[in-house]
Amino acid sequence: MQIWQAENLAAEQNRSYGEFLRIQAMSMGMYKLSAGGIDPQSPHNEDESYYVVSGKAKIEVEGETQPVQAGTIIFVPAHAVHCFKEIEEDLVLLVFFAPAESSK
Repeated sequence: MQIWQAENLAAEQNRSYGEFLRIQAMSMGMYKLSAGGIDPQSPHNEDESYYVVSGKAKIEVEGETQPVQAGTIIFVPAHAVHCFKEIEEDLVLLVFFAPAESSK
């Protein structure tokens, strides 16, 4: 068993994305974006889910835009074009890839 506290992961992370678990079936990481920032992601080869730990923004997936805030859970299918935009408050997101995120 492994246990993490989201608050500790966020405080210890000094870059926008930090992976903290990798097994064959999935990988997990924390993604942080600053208010007013730009999300540079490109589509992934894996299905991806986000849990918004804190912050407020919008997410655009394949041309559809929805607001997100703390407590929001988002699913993005593999290969879907997506990004966070209009980041009003610093975003802290738990990210889950299944299977584990591969190289692009």
